[in-house]
Amino acid sequence: MSAPDREYLLEGVSINALPKVSLHDHLDGGLRPQTIVELADEIGLELPASDARRLQDWFESRSNAGSLVEYLKTFDVTVGVMQTAAGLARVAREFVEDLHADGVIYGEVRWAPEQHLARGLSLDQTVEAVQSGIDQAVAQVEAAGGFIRVGQLLSSLRQNPGQTLEIAQLAVRHRDDGVVGFDTAGPEAGFPASTMRGAFDYLASEWFPVTVHAGEADGLASIRSALLDGRALRLGHGVRLAEDLTVERQDDESTYVSLGLLSQWVKDREIALETSPTSNLQTGAIARWGETIADHPFDLLYQLGFRVTVNTDNRLMSGTSLSRELALLADAFGYRLDDLEAFQLNAAAAAFLPIEEREELLDRIAVGFDAV
Repeated sequence: MSAPDREYLLEGVSINALPKVSLHDHLDGGLRPQTIVELADEIGLELPASDARRLQDWFESRSNAGSLVEYLKTFDVTVGVMQTAAGLARVAREFVEDLHADGVIYGEVRWAPEQHLARGLSLDQTVEAVQSGIDQAVAQVEAAGGFIRVGQLLSSLRQNPGQTLEIAQLAVRHRDDGVVGFDTAGPEAGFPASTMRGAFDYLASEWFPVTVHAGEADGLASIRSALLDGRALRLGHGVRLAEDLTVERQDDESTYVSLGLLSQWVKDREIALETSPTSNLQTGAIARWGETIADHPFDLLYQLGFRVTVNTDNRLMSGTSLSRELALLADAFGYRLDDLEAFQLNAAAAAFLPIEEREELLDRIAVGFDAV
């Protein structure tokens, strides 16, 4: 049984049924394999495998390379079938349907419009197509008596810094039509936020929220640039912030840790870390600490009071779901339902929404967890 279809239990409670918030989830990393097969057939795109099951296996095997660069190569396939308005709308609709099936009540879906122009769409048309799919799925959920809200995060590819301002302007242009924030994605090392400073200046002048991929494939200098040059309100992954922590000593009951100035700043200002445990393992983001989920610095960051959130990053490539990620952490670190609730409250508080809507999410999470 695949991760999206499997039920995960903790303390006898279905994690799938609990209300959850997803902040770091890539549209081109969350396609259904069968959808890829069908869309590829429509446009004549050759795939590495011709049926959905083998295609799923191909994605998962290629994604376990231990390198972000290798991990990103799988996106050539998914992006390839997302080049028409109909294809984008279908992928977005199914994306939201799958979030809802996993118990997500608020999700932010990030994607890079500049990657979807090969068949003649304009940047604005790509955003409109994705939003049409989102709107259709949300309406379907509501018609069935459910609840979900979804916002777009427009990503600019950091290896194309000359286009970042255009994508920033695109995001602001659609701020009243479903776009809630801006992101930078792609190869992190060698492309700090400082190379896109003009775009971030523009976004700041427009009071538009920003998250930046940092602390995944590069270290503290990348995080520092995301905060200083990018004015990031959240850090995409951010796990290598743990490099700024020093374990002074340990005994049978406690670990004593000192924080550097950078990590202290992130903690004190409650800047959310958008961690994605399985993906962080696959891309080598936590290689310094080990090779299993139990080696992930997530628990250390959580125990120290950082605003940690749990995410999937790319559900297809990692063969995962948000419920699965939470179950993996609970198994690795002995978490209880109260801990899982704390992660959802962290994410809701960090959502790129007006305060009133964030408070509504917080209430929905509290009610949902109290009901079990």
